Amino acid sequence: MEDEPPLGPVRPAGQKSVNVRRYSGTERVPVFYPPLPHFAGAAIIVGMKIIGINGSPRKGWNTHILVEESLRGAASKGAEAELVNLYDLNFRGCISCFQCKRLEGPSLGRCAVQDSLRPVLDKIDSCDGLIIGSPIYIGELSASTRALIERLTFQYISYGADRKPRFTRRIPVGLIYTMNVPEEALESSGYPARFQFYEDLFTGIFGPVKTLLSTATWQAEDYGKYGMTMFDEGARRKRREEVFPQDRLRAFDLGRELEAENGKS
Repeated sequence: MEDEPPLGPVRPAGQKSVNVRRYSGTERVPVFYPPLPHFAGAAIIVGMKIIGINGSPRKGWNTHILVEESLRGAASKGAEAELVNLYDLNFRGCISCFQCKRLEGPSLGRCAVQDSLRPVLDKIDSCDGLIIGSPIYIGELSASTRALIERLTFQYISYGADRKPRFTRRIPVGLIYTMNVPEEALESSGYPARFQFYEDLFTGIFGPVKTLLSTATWQAEDYGKYGMTMFDEGARRKRREEVFPQDRLRAFDLGRELEAENGKS
């Protein structure tokens, strides 16, 4: 599997909080972070609502950290940022009931399934920007992320001759992927085509997409416990210390840039 360990974002004494909320069912609690170097003095643009989806089952590890970092970036511009931990919810993928396609039905353009994903789909339907993060497992998105994307996108896809999506606005989307594969092996692993597929899908339905890749990630605090001898644990740990902080900064910038893209949409 291809997701990673905790950074322990805890607010040190005297440091300010950022308006990011975790969403799990009806629970909302503030999340506190140490500020990044370029956080101070950010322009404030109030009112934008950003939903961030953590599609990893491993809270506090790479995907979770980068999604939260991107929400921090959005919050630094004055956005109301909210995090959804997808694996806290009980839901399935699309069941092909076609109620979202029935022309005079009550669920036209909306997924008809009533489960714990329903409130999340409603929030996304009215948000101003969307961030989805997923680890790459066996060459694909996590199962829950894939199930979310089925439910989220199929409801808006039209089978009419004009193929015009039923999502009537344009909003920016950020896609974040964490993976064990090193950057130099992406092409041979066939990953670029997969990432391009999702970028095209979200561009066609929602709006402009920015994609962030975090490669060759650190997967466990002790590789020896899991027989991970094919990897150089020291090199991975060093990359965690030196490269992953740069990924965090890129995720922060991605969140900040969503507002600019929203203004163009």
